[in-house]
Amino acid sequence: MKSNYKRIGDYIRLVDERNTGLKVTDLLGLTIAKTFIPSVANIIGADMENYKIIRRNQFACSTMQVRRDGKMPVALLADTDEAIISQAYPVFEVADKKQLLPEYLMMWFSRKEFDREACFYAIGGVRGSLEWSDFCDMRLPVPPIEKQREIVAEYHAVQKRINLNNQIIQTLEATAQAIYKQWFVDFEFPNAEGKPYKSNGGEMVESEMGKVPKGWRVVPLKSICSKIGSGATPKGGKESYYDSGISLIRSTNVYDYLFSLEDLAFIDEKQAKALNVVTVQEKDILINITGVSVARCCMVPKFVLPARVNQHVMIIRANEHDNFPYYLLCTLCFAENKAKLLGISQSGSTREAITKSEIENFLIVAPNKDIVGSFEKRATRIFEQMETQVLLNNKLDNLQDLLLSKMAKEE
Repeated sequence: MKSNYKRIGDYIRLVDERNTGLKVTDLLGLTIAKTFIPSVANIIGADMENYKIIRRNQFACSTMQVRRDGKMPVALLADTDEAIISQAYPVFEVADKKQLLPEYLMMWFSRKEFDREACFYAIGGVRGSLEWSDFCDMRLPVPPIEKQREIVAEYHAVQKRINLNNQIIQTLEATAQAIYKQWFVDFEFPNAEGKPYKSNGGEMVESEMGKVPKGWRVVPLKSICSKIGSGATPKGGKESYYDSGISLIRSTNVYDYLFSLEDLAFIDEKQAKALNVVTVQEKDILINITGVSVARCCMVPKFVLPARVNQHVMIIRANEHDNFPYYLLCTLCFAENKAKLLGISQSGSTREAITKSEIENFLIVAPNKDIVGSFEKRATRIFEQMETQVLLNNKLDNLQDLLLSKMAKEE
């Protein structure tokens, strides 16, 4: 090992500050993606004074189930001054920031190689926990502080561009949502004179879903689709995945409106044939049918093909003669429709699964073809720009991975 590699434990110290007097109310959770998120834990009856306070530039981590999950959840608090987290998470900080920058250390924790090493040491118990002493014995290169600042600045410059692209994506998504709502929820699409239909006397008729414009239909989803079906997972699970080949789309890749390349798995031709499921096509709609991300949906982009889906994802393919995939996408992603599909009760609780029959028989409005055709043209431009930003972010993510890999070579 290179001489500049040092024990992590020589540069950090544990912090155990409790929320005495309930001084802090912002409760955060820790994700496997190494980020903090607002906690969704049930805290009714919990002693909030026993929760730990974490402050800016401090870390929280989980040493449980590291081997099972293949990652060590660890995150740096950088966006707020203070928060509270579960007492189950160790909190630590850099002992001397003149020797080691917290941002540099977080970069090291973000490396895939770090997670692989953590998994190697996580042999304690059935769940594969990582002992704190083993974590402290892990090593990292510690170049001079000025070099650390250069590395961090380069990494953050790429991250800023990713954040900017994400803002552009969010703006484009909001635009698509606004147009969809105006045209197909408020029924204020342009009439023959280019004026909003409903507010300018457009004729409305009764339907199973309330009043809709004259000439529009209410139909079950299956009546306008040529394919509705889920996939399967190859025998062997994660152990049988490859680094390239045919994409295996899982629920982690399906977000509302957009496809994510993060953690995309691959299988080979033999595995794909053995699955005997529907082959994914460009502009198919994918919807998650089980788990915490149930009902999230997106459209298949060309850049992910050839592809299959696993058993948690269902393919919805519009008929060729109807041909309005973006309308279908926005309809299924619209919050009120999603709530209907999930059967959300007044208490807010919901199921964690959707059946094929429920999707097939889900009622939607089938608009006038001229109107939906105009929407498709506008939506196509919006979503193609969103895909461009996603691809650019993927290249920037690869650049970040390269920067992280280079850290190991620093002298």
